[in-house]
Amino acid sequence: MFFDTDCGGVVHNIAYLRMIETARTRLAAQMGMQLRDMASTQLFPVVVRTEIDYRKPAKLGDHILIKGRLERLERARFWCAFEVVRAADDMLLITCRQSLALVQMPQGRPVRLPEDWNAKYTHLTAA
Repeated sequence: MFFDTDCGGVVHNIAYLRMIETARTRLAAQMGMQLRDMASTQLFPVVVRTEIDYRKPAKLGDHILIKGRLERLERARFWCAFEVVRAADDMLLITCRQSLALVQMPQGRPVRLPEDWNAKYTHLTAA
């Protein structure tokens, strides 16, 4: 989109965060974590850290793909990893890692990951 680029047609760095947010929401849905279900349990994932390496610029008109995966589960947080690639040539543009914690609302306090997460999701993590 034009509003995601500068006057030279290069995609803004903040646009990638929005795209990664969308990809992470879709990844959660594929894992069976729908936002409406989170609302009923009052447990919400909150981004604690984002690391991005900008390797090559995407430009106006590029079609890009975002590949996401669950990378690691810990006691109180989990990590997701993303790659942003240009669809035309599969060129790696961005790598991103995010650490998230589950927060119990309305208190806003972090909680340990549910016990069943290891059984449900460990097979999805990187080897």
